[in-house]
Amino acid sequence: MTLSGKHIAVLVEDIYEDLELWYPVYRLREEGAKVSLVGPESGKTYTSKHGYPAKADRAAEDVSAADFDAVIIPGGYAPDRMRRDPAMVKLVAEAVEQDKLVAAICHGGWMLCSAGELSGRRVTSFSAIKDDLVNAGAEWVDKEVVRDGNLITSRKPDDLPAFLRSIIESFAESPVATP
Repeated sequence: MTLSGKHIAVLVEDIYEDLELWYPVYRLREEGAKVSLVGPESGKTYTSKHGYPAKADRAAEDVSAADFDAVIIPGGYAPDRMRRDPAMVKLVAEAVEQDKLVAAICHGGWMLCSAGELSGRRVTSFSAIKDDLVNAGAEWVDKEVVRDGNLITSRKPDDLPAFLRSIIESFAESPVATP
């Protein structure tokens, strides 16, 4: 259990991409991490693009980046809703600033744009939001996974194995102390 003792937030909002939320949740739990779904409201059930439910364990306004070792941002259209919630944006910005691992896949990069944390960073995403990331100051590349310091980004569900492998490996390379 390589992630035993780690606490990881996976962000949730309506219209999330099923695989991009659940694959990381189960894979990280399999490695021994405690995984909490964090949304705008605690206890609220959010629905995926295909109707699959996910109940938030915690509300973003009730947590801080110090509570977690990493923050994972799934894609779908959920990030467009997430970035309308100041507490969710603040959580991502704090995590980046505190040098916590922050990983975004697909449209998850929208949260990095809104958090103002892309200037000079190298990232990837679903191609449709490339211009948004570039306009936020990032260098965009078309690769299955890109790691730039504490940021890990990927493009689409097909990239999930490489995305999770990179997340798990990042803890082995520079373990983050649990608060």
